[in-house]
Amino acid sequence: MPFTSATIDFLIENKLQDNREWFKENKERYNQVILEPFVELVTQLAPDMLKIDPQLITEARVDRTLSRIYRDTRFSKDKSLYRDNMWLVFMRQKKLYDGLPAFYFDLNPFGFSYGMGYYQASTASMNAIRQLILDDAPAFQKAEKAFRKQAVFTMEGDAYKRSKHPDMPERQREWLDKKSLSFNCYSKDFDLLFSDKLADTLLEGFRLLKPIYDFLWLAETQREIL
Repeated sequence: MPFTSATIDFLIENKLQDNREWFKENKERYNQVILEPFVELVTQLAPDMLKIDPQLITEARVDRTLSRIYRDTRFSKDKSLYRDNMWLVFMRQKKLYDGLPAFYFDLNPFGFSYGMGYYQASTASMNAIRQLILDDAPAFQKAEKAFRKQAVFTMEGDAYKRSKHPDMPERQREWLDKKSLSFNCYSKDFDLLFSDKLADTLLEGFRLLKPIYDFLWLAETQREIL
């Protein structure tokens, strides 16, 4: 796998410099140690991701599956120009906010993370998810079973301070009380990051999450009719 310590070095240095002129002078380094490895990783993952969902966007380029290295500062108090991380995303439509469930891999100087879920789930999506849970739909049963059987990913998302469904079993409340949902794994295993086993590890994890992904997409198909 082409990620190396040079990848991490560039992310750190680019963030510290935070300068368009410096980045322009080091654009070739960016291409070699950041962009090209990400393109290769997407290319490796794409055929199997399409088996998970044939409608996923899998084009290995920036603004399709790959993030930009620079930030949009128009609506942010933080005016720094560059990120110290890069990520890839597989989703059906290219939306970031109030978007769709997606698979992701994120790389930063401290390690990497990967998983699946919402960046920021809409109220309509969460209402549809809750209704399926309250109905104990078969898709939720499969998703909940898949989550309990694995030990790679943790369920995350801000939760309501007071449960809206206090009489429901705990295994269901854990889902019902979330304002958004994601399933994430965090790692500092740089040996894995720099190895040819990375793509296989990500795919193995994404396959574990497929029943949950299918459940979230069932909710997406029903959100408009609730």
